[in-house]
Amino acid sequence: MNSQTVYAEGSVDVRLTPDEALALTGVEFNGNPKIKSEAQRKIRNAFEKTFDFNSDAK
Repeated sequence: MNSQTVYAEGSVDVRLTPDEALALTGVEFNGNPKIKSEAQRKIRNAFEKTFDFNSDAK
């Protein structure tokens, strides 16, 4: 995803595990530090599939 400003309307559906959702709120999982990055990756991928970044901004 580029660092451009995006104005998007609508919603994005992402399936997260309970641990991934907690990690995004700031809970740390010392046994598996990849939980937060995996959740962020899922959100980024869903966002990129939902919105067209190649079109001009409104």
